[in-house]
Amino acid sequence: MLDFKVDRDKCISCGGCAADCPALIIDMQAGYPLIHATKEKQCYRCQHCLAICPTGAVSILGRDPAASQPLAGNLPQPDQLSTLIRGRRSVRRYLDEELPSELIDELLATAWHAPTGHNARQINFYVVSDRNVMAELREAAYRGIRENVENGQLPARLSFFRDFVPAWEQSGIDVIFRGAPHLLIATAPKRVAAPEADCLIALTSFELLAQTQGVGTLWNGLAKWTFERIVPQLRSRIAIPADQTIGYCMSFGLPAMAYHRTVQYDAAPVIRIKTLGPADD
Repeated sequence: MLDFKVDRDKCISCGGCAADCPALIIDMQAGYPLIHATKEKQCYRCQHCLAICPTGAVSILGRDPAASQPLAGNLPQPDQLSTLIRGRRSVRRYLDEELPSELIDELLATAWHAPTGHNARQINFYVVSDRNVMAELREAAYRGIRENVENGQLPARLSFFRDFVPAWEQSGIDVIFRGAPHLLIATAPKRVAAPEADCLIALTSFELLAQTQGVGTLWNGLAKWTFERIVPQLRSRIAIPADQTIGYCMSFGLPAMAYHRTVQYDAAPVIRIKTLGPADD
């Protein structure tokens, strides 16, 4: 049941919800929006109708419009958002401190609002919030890499991983996780339309919000390769099902340094499409 309700005392019959419905299932009957029972299965459950209603008259899925955050007056200024994006840095040095669990939960709750292909909304966040568990995971990863090196089973394209073991065991240099107290792994079912893209978009949202809270992040491709190609048994230890795609991994925590300004890259390579070439026969 969609539990689609309209408060007729608030509804101004603007038709915005019907016009904006991506599934085209909202009808304006007698001047008020309606979803017929025969069309309910076609709903994307995107809540566009709730979001677009100017008076908060539309409710769906049991959601109370009054519980939603108004957008007017609550969005960042363009220059602030631009600075946030331009100023983000990959953090590779962290303090040995755990973040408050409430902060991690807040970041993940917001990141879960990120768009997904076909509005699948089936991303899973596997997060290491305990630095002792992180230490155990780190040791298991390097031990697994060393075993692969000793048995000659390290994939040829990842042969550079062999240098990470002595760096860790002899010098305590953690090349893979960079000493971060936390790790976030985003996964999605292989069957959904865009599992990897869904995870990447969600992690991007997590990263940008984390920056505003003073939390550093690192897009961790080395960890992803470790779980997928070198020490896959760690997947089972983390309890990631086989039908899940690991979209990407992200290390995070309080940075041990501070960046003070944006950098200056060359101009973006923008190709403006002004005409189409001939059609293929």
